[in-house]
Amino acid sequence: MIELRQPYYDLSPAVFKPMLQALKGLESSSLGSTLIELVFLRVSQINGCAYCLEMHSKALRKDGVEQTKLDALAGWKVSNHFSDKERAALAWAEAVTLITEGAEDAVYQPLLQFFTAQEISDLTFTASLMNAFNRLAIGMRM
Repeated sequence: MIELRQPYYDLSPAVFKPMLQALKGLESSSLGSTLIELVFLRVSQINGCAYCLEMHSKALRKDGVEQTKLDALAGWKVSNHFSDKERAALAWAEAVTLITEGAEDAVYQPLLQFFTAQEISDLTFTASLMNAFNRLAIGMRM
């Protein structure tokens, strides 16, 4: 078992608690918990956060997502388990996560077919927050 380097959540509550509040704010988003959790899981796959992979896989199974869909998430681009709306969201989440490759218009434009401006903002926060949580968990060995 890997030992936690620092209990960052206890040491920096003035920063950590608002991050949790931001996640709570997403719960009221019209994106829906399943799409948010899919984005959380995909971002965590890219970042290699084992703790988050377990947590978000469990949440998706609890939401009724089939294991075959979860198994296909890393290959969503070639899988028939994902809707066009989910594909647009996952592509954007990857662009936000792999930001040095650029969040190009070709990835952004499909969002406009499926999401409102507020939902695009919420989706961007979803990916961004998960990236922050992944970096904390990986860096501090959660």
